Amino acid sequence: MKKAIALLSGGQDSPVAIDLLKNRLDIIAIHFHQMPLTDEQEIEKVKRLQKQLGVKKLYLIPYADLFKEIVSKCQHRYYFILTKIAMIRAAEMIAEKEAAEFLITGENLSQVSSQTVSNLVSISKPIKLIILRPLLTYDKIEIMRHGEKIGTYEISKGPELCCLLGPKNPATRSDPEKIKKELEKIPLDDLIHKQLAQAEIIFIS
Repeated sequence: MKKAIALLSGGQDSPVAIDLLKNRLDIIAIHFHQMPLTDEQEIEKVKRLQKQLGVKKLYLIPYADLFKEIVSKCQHRYYFILTKIAMIRAAEMIAEKEAAEFLITGENLSQVSSQTVSNLVSISKPIKLIILRPLLTYDKIEIMRHGEKIGTYEISKGPELCCLLGPKNPATRSDPEKIKKELEKIPLDDLIHKQLAQAEIIFIS
């Protein structure tokens, strides 16, 4: 079975995305946490999702410093685009290490203001691996119903911590060239390697 690296947040979408593909791919999950800006509850929530989904391997990666670097150096309105690229780029590095061929995200079109066609193009442009988005055309009710069915809905309830440093009015349109210039304001790969060196790996049998 081919391998994939899946981004696992504490929200409703990414666990459902993983569940939809877990019988077709050998999935390794990664979670980017914001401790010490958040507390242990964030990580405990993700560990519960790992167990519920039956994902055998989970990377817990500290990303608060990288997120803060983006806030301080880049245009804040592009925060969600830039941080998603930073996370997917890290997933791509882990995929190389794990010999994985695909990436998986829980993105769905326009359910969040930053997840527009324009922004998804900007997010995908710097990434070489294929990004699978199984929820792309799902609506929120479909996702929540599936979450209830697989037992992740109750675990995922609560505020989305990914919005902690985000802007009130995120960009709903973007140009890949402008996003590229924003990313050039920070040493992205160096910052990612630094955070990956601090990753914790959780295994379940």
